[in-house]
Amino acid sequence: MAKSDGQGRTNDPEGFRRKVLDTAYAAFCTHGYAATSMHDLKRDAGASGGALSHHFPTKKDLALAVLEHRVADAVEETWISPVRTAAAAAEGIQAVFNSIATELEERGAVSGCPLNNLALELSRQDEDFRAAIDAIFVRWRWAIADRIRADQGQGRLISLDAEETATFVVAAYSGSMAMAKASQSAVPLRACAAMLDRTLRDASA
Repeated sequence: MAKSDGQGRTNDPEGFRRKVLDTAYAAFCTHGYAATSMHDLKRDAGASGGALSHHFPTKKDLALAVLEHRVADAVEETWISPVRTAAAAAEGIQAVFNSIATELEERGAVSGCPLNNLALELSRQDEDFRAAIDAIFVRWRWAIADRIRADQGQGRLISLDAEETATFVVAAYSGSMAMAKASQSAVPLRACAAMLDRTLRDASA
């Protein structure tokens, strides 16, 4: 809850923390971790050095918080929730691919997958970064595999290995997003979506 300090200023630690995380998330995903300085983040968030260091003593602390509270949440919202709540795994996967491809086409620019961008930059740089990034990928794959296993309990996708298929889906998305970023086109996403649709449909036949 925001509180006044008695001099007309508002003290809202949670709101400040959210603003810094949002600012850092946008900067790290767009420009990269190495290219973003704490000075840039202070300026863009309108924060003092003391306030920023109180919540995030180091740039690494801030990046780990971004991974936990922004990147992981983005994967949950964009991928895990839609697949979990879809009528079937294949429908959820197609819906995600099509939704993201449409969004990119409407935006007219491709910045890439935030998780991919940070994985490529940070995974070899620091063990804590690598573990945090891998944990998000594991949760993502496990959610898809769980949904496939649920389908198999209803007689669908019986011929597929759930975990291998989940890894293939995540790899197809990650690779097609990298290609989409390079070409600034959603075509690779559409192509992978079509191939996955045929693969999953054949497995259900």
